[in-house]
Amino acid sequence: MAVKTLRKMNGGQIVFTLSNIEDLIYGVTFDPLSGSGRIVTNISLIDRDDVDNILPIFRDVMLSGLTVSPLAKILSPGESVNDFIIPDGKCGIATVCSITVDGILLKHGIPVKPRFGGLVEVRDGNPVRFTDLVRYDSTTIDPLEILMSQSLTSVSDMLTTGSGKILANLREITMNARDRVEETLDDMASVGLSGILEVGEPNTDVLGVSVERDHFGVVVAGGTNPMAVAQEQGFRIDTHAMSSLMDVGDMVSIDRLV
Repeated sequence: MAVKTLRKMNGGQIVFTLSNIEDLIYGVTFDPLSGSGRIVTNISLIDRDDVDNILPIFRDVMLSGLTVSPLAKILSPGESVNDFIIPDGKCGIATVCSITVDGILLKHGIPVKPRFGGLVEVRDGNPVRFTDLVRYDSTTIDPLEILMSQSLTSVSDMLTTGSGKILANLREITMNARDRVEETLDDMASVGLSGILEVGEPNTDVLGVSVERDHFGVVVAGGTNPMAVAQEQGFRIDTHAMSSLMDVGDMVSIDRLV
């Protein structure tokens, strides 16, 4: 199993992705019971001419369960989300980031430890094991962006044959919160937030990865799987994972955009 790390300097200090994740998690206010609040989004930049071709790809992946939500928003050139501005000649597609799950769990009093982003091997529709991992506390770039840049995914194969390599994230949660986690995940699923690939048992490996003592692992499908498929099919796409917070009311089902 390969574990890769990247580092960069920012103002003389090393800033790891985990710090950004923690900031975004605390900013999540989405409540599954009310269906309102802020969620974490990924933003993908694409050529304006490719919008009509890429949106159906996103729809197919999102409706297959390989993301946490089918919600999306189209961003026009010049439009901004927080400090992110869509450049001329491009369109943006905002989608729900899997880190939103961590934020919702935290708001329900459940402490979450994001550990890895990686590739999960799927055989006949069943997740089998992580094959590559990048630790959040050892990289300054989103792990799933790193893996996408290496062309290691085969999400398209997964959609057509049931077997392939998809993007996913692993977090650890204290075993004492297991019942509450399952209740919260059920509440999320009732409003269309899913993408849970595996909920492990306490003190037990999850998809081949060990967890800390008295914890269990939860594996969530990566929100960047649609971008991976677009890339696999030859489209140019610039993905900014864990980009910003957005009010869920500003987003609509991907079906309404295609």
